[in-house]
Amino acid sequence: MASASVVELTDANFDQEVMKSSTPVLVDFWAPWCQPCLRLGPTIDAIAEQYKDKVKVGKLNIDEHSAAAMTYRVQSIPTVLLFKDGAVQKQYVGLVAKAEIEKTIDAMLGNG
Repeated sequence: MASASVVELTDANFDQEVMKSSTPVLVDFWAPWCQPCLRLGPTIDAIAEQYKDKVKVGKLNIDEHSAAAMTYRVQSIPTVLLFKDGAVQKQYVGLVAKAEIEKTIDAMLGNG
C-alpha cells in the first residue's frame, strides 16, 4: 500500500471495516494485473490522505478476496463503491477523475 491511510480489505474484515463503519467508506475493488487499477491507485491514495479524518478508504484485491466483489456484483475493475451506514451510495466503474470522487464525498459529508 502506498498510503498508510488506506485499509487493506479482505473478505474476513469487510463487514467490520465497511458495513459497521461509523464513517463513510470508499472501497476500491482492484487486481494487481489490471492496468487501469494501477493508474487509479495514486488517486485513491491521495483521497485517503485528503479525507483521512472523515472517510475510511480501503482497497480490496478481488483475486485474493472475491466474496465481497461477488456480493456487490463487481464485474469490471477498477470499481469504486462509496458506502455510508452500510449501504452503497455511489458506484464508479473504470478510471474516474479525482475531482469526481471528491465531489461525491463532499456532498456525502454535507460540504457540497
